[in-house]
Amino acid sequence: MSGQIAACVRRAVAESEVGAGDRLPPARELAGSLGVSIHTVLAGYQQLRDEGLIDLRRSRGAVVRGDVSADRAGLAVLIRELVERADRMSVSDEELVGMIRAARVR
Repeated sequence: MSGQIAACVRRAVAESEVGAGDRLPPARELAGSLGVSIHTVLAGYQQLRDEGLIDLRRSRGAVVRGDVSADRAGLAVLIRELVERADRMSVSDEELVGMIRAARVR
């Protein structure tokens, strides 16, 4: 479920429904509305922070980073889909990185 929360935010940024500087719902509020644990929401938010899409601070909450564009968020969506597909196919991280590097050679 935390992955679904992160995916929804990624798509919202990619489709310009949420923009740079916008605050995401407080974790406690979102957890209540979705009927999930606050830890589930925080895990989703932490995933987005690790991807560089949001800042997550105890006093401020979750805020879309100022340097995040819809294009960058769209790329994050595609990368997540690529990783999930590679996982289903049992493609190793090293093999996937190699495939990406090979694709960048022009």
